[in-house]
This record gives sequence, C-alpha cells and structure tokens, in this order.
Amino acid sequence: MTFPIKGFQKTTMIDYPGKIASVVFLGNCNFRCPYCQNRDLILNTHKMPSIEHKEIFDYLEAKKKWIDGICISGGEPTIHKGLPDFCRQLKSKGILVKLDTNGTSPEMLELLLKEKLVDFVAMDIKAPLDKYEIVAETSVNTDNIRKSVGLIKDSDVDYEFRTTVLPKLLNMNDLKAIGEWLKGSKKYVLQQFRAMNTLDKKYENEPAYSEDEMKRFGEMLKPYFETVEVRL
Repeated sequence: MTFPIKGFQKTTMIDYPGKIASVVFLGNCNFRCPYCQNRDLILNTHKMPSIEHKEIFDYLEAKKKWIDGICISGGEPTIHKGLPDFCRQLKSKGILVKLDTNGTSPEMLELLLKEKLVDFVAMDIKAPLDKYEIVAETSVNTDNIRKSVGLIKDSDVDYEFRTTVLPKLLNMNDLKAIGEWLKGSKKYVLQQFRAMNTLDKKYENEPAYSEDEMKRFGEMLKPYFETVEVRL
C-alpha cells in the first residue's frame, strides 16, 4: 500500500457516530486551513515515523468483539492512492469504515462509494463556495467540492457534512449560504473552533463563538437539514 499512516488512536466513542472505533491518521493535505489542529500531520509528516499496517490489523483482530469500525482521517485521506486497498482489507475483515474528507477528490470518493468500501462519510464544508479559497488558504476547484457533495447525497451510505466555525472566517450569513447550498442533506454539524495546536500559530489567539452563539446558529440552520448537531 502506498500511503503512510502517521497516527493511530486505538479507541474513540465520538469520531464514528454511534460506534466504538479506532482512528488512523494519514499525513499530508492539499488544504492549509489555518485553524487545523493537526499541524504536524500537515507540516512535519516527513519527520513522523510511519505505523506498520500490521500493527493496526493485529489490534483490530484482537479487539474485534469491542471495536465496531475504523475512522480514516488526516490530513486528507483521498490524496493517497493506496486508500482503496486499505479499505478493501478492512472490509474483508468485516470492519466498518468511516472516511473523513475535504471533498477535493471526487474520483476517489466515487470509487470508494461504488465498491462499497466505506460505510460513513464525513465531509468538511469549509465555507460557502465563494469563500473556499480564503478559508483553505490555497486554490480550490469548487466544481470538485460540488461533485463530492452530490456523490455523498446520492449514495446509500450514512453521512454528515460539518463546518468548523470561528468569527474570523465565518459569520451567520456564511452559514445561511451553506444551508441554502446543502439544503435537504441528511445531517449537518457545526463544530466549535478550538485554539490549540493550530496550523497557523496566530490562530491560537483567535476567539471562538460562545456556546450560546453556536446554539443560535444551529437553530437558524434547522430548516435546511434533516438533523443539525452542534459540537462544542
């Protein structure tokens, strides 16, 4: 397999909704979102030791009575050509697979969905489409973002769209624009910004929205989605 696993969290009860799971973290990303909390995975992945895939599969086999699935996160997993093979191995062992993605690789996403290699997709929605490059701090093919959203909504896998919210980058009008864009989607999640280990160190001094403000945003977005969740 052609991608390096740079982190392994053996157990989580929050990353895969309704499941007890493990998490693998892949290095590198094609975005540079300044609030990202995985600084080393993005900037220093070449300095981080890789984890043998055998270690992960051995652990999952030993804990198969308790671990329901695995989350594949990053970085951005879909930029790695070895992702489908890794998912095939997981599925061959009866392991549920959740994918975290920024939606920039619709071809990879389509392959994974067609082959039923993922059971849950969580796609990060960075901003309204006209602000994507501001938040991602790089050039963005927004047509690919649209395609990925469509693929996910039209699939039969469970999914959620989610946005990290902070005053410097997103306001209520931005969230309304996202609601209009994604209207009718199954689930939308607002995530509280946390000023720790951010990719851009200046963001460690950025304020977050209050709990009340986040809840108001959630109420405002409820008409657009089947379910809205606020993660504080």
